[in-house]
Amino acid sequence: MSCALSVRHGSFGRAAVYQLDRTIITHAHREGHLIFYLDGQESSVEFEDKGCALNDSFSVAVSPWEPHSFQIPPNSTSCLCLVLYIKPIWFLENSPSAEFALQFGCNEVRLTPQLHELVMRLTSLLLDNEHVDQFDLILFELIRRCFEQTWLRMPKAGLLDRARLRFSDFRVRRSLRIMHESISVESDVESLARQVGLSRPHFFKLFKMQMGVTPNIYLNTLRSEHAIHDLLKTEKSVTDIAEELGFSSQASFTRFFSSNVGIAPSEYRRVARVDAESFPMVS
Repeated sequence: MSCALSVRHGSFGRAAVYQLDRTIITHAHREGHLIFYLDGQESSVEFEDKGCALNDSFSVAVSPWEPHSFQIPPNSTSCLCLVLYIKPIWFLENSPSAEFALQFGCNEVRLTPQLHELVMRLTSLLLDNEHVDQFDLILFELIRRCFEQTWLRMPKAGLLDRARLRFSDFRVRRSLRIMHESISVESDVESLARQVGLSRPHFFKLFKMQMGVTPNIYLNTLRSEHAIHDLLKTEKSVTDIAEELGFSSQASFTRFFSSNVGIAPSEYRRVARVDAESFPMVS
């Protein structure tokens, strides 16, 4: 069974040590994402057009809103990994180029000795819960080094066109407002398309072209974020959170959360540690 050994939220991101024994379906994050292999079964992260190995030599970088899935071979042992979630504000404040502020240069990160040392230091901090005052410092340095490496050998061609396309259509912008105002699972693509004056196929195609993800994945991301916030910052029960998000039962919500986050909501609440300035998640 997949589980979290430690989760800590900091001022510009969160880090988790996960033990994963099953695939996590295609999903996306508002945050940037870095995944480091620690022990156990070597795995991979799959994107729309390629896969990236997750092992002793290579880690994986995922840009904000980039669809991906975590793949582990069937009937294998579990994979122990360190997973980072980086708030958009980190990219905006540390990227030298406005055009590519919310992008990693490429998905593959070669694990240098310097990166390996930072990964081990951060993992030790999470598991031992010691030297927590150094969390943000180590997290920042690890993200910075990975971010810079991804741009060293990556041509900018293609990313600029994508950056220019984003948010240029008022109907997509309107659909985003609607989604943020109502993230119940009762919301559906058909209804969203009607509200912005488009057919379902046209809306689906336009949204994916400009956002890089489908409307369904975007909605699932909003629901996951809302659930994480309530799990960590309120006393609401898992049942109450499930009901607020429109799920028919706690069981269906738990399946949804586990498929998108990797572990059950009750497990996430049990192991997570939150610094005072960790929320809102999108700041």
